[in-house]
Amino acid sequence: MELENILFLDIETVGGTATYDELDERMKHFWDIKASQIAHSEDDTPEKLYSRAAIYAEFGKIVCISVGYIVQDKVRLTSFADDDEKKLLLAFADLLNKHFNTPKHQLCAHNGKEFDFPYICRRMLIHNIPIPFILNSQGKKPWETTFLDTMELWKFGDYKHYTSLDLLANIFHIPSPKDDINGSQVHETYWKENHNLERIKTYCEKDVLTIVQLMRRFNHLPLIEDENILHIQQ
Repeated sequence: MELENILFLDIETVGGTATYDELDERMKHFWDIKASQIAHSEDDTPEKLYSRAAIYAEFGKIVCISVGYIVQDKVRLTSFADDDEKKLLLAFADLLNKHFNTPKHQLCAHNGKEFDFPYICRRMLIHNIPIPFILNSQGKKPWETTFLDTMELWKFGDYKHYTSLDLLANIFHIPSPKDDINGSQVHETYWKENHNLERIKTYCEKDVLTIVQLMRRFNHLPLIEDENILHIQQ
């Protein structure tokens, strides 16, 4: 596997509004339906469950996409973080179209096939943004897609098995990315801390670095040392 041909990525998402009450009446109706499907008890009201809106592309939005790529055993990390989701997605699409658009290139995320890749595509469609070739799986056969998923690689065909990135980092002795916030706290961090994109971006880049290091361990390669981790500003 040529790791230098892979773009590693992670996304952070939040609910489209800070609270359920801020939804318009039509969206409240649709969230009420979704809430009834995911509720486990009578206490799970639509208002209470709205903290989970971020994981659904129909009700959430992307506030950060962090990416990493390897060049001569150095990893370069950068982020697209913006309150304007369309602006963020256009910048990310431009990166893919210009620099990761050949058959040799691949995208890699943890649980990316179930979450990151389809979420990005759905939000691009909502904003009427053409989906870059490397990201568009429509019409492609399974073996023609360019997606790598570290969680799927770890499953070894066991489709019932879910393993978090944090757990894999621990068992492979990779420094944990969960030393500040975690994914379930991004919605609250964004809406209650005046959009605090810097904090979210820092967390997201740590996840990308962990995915890079995990993939290196999967390929029996040493971890990238701290001095070879470069943070590139957009």
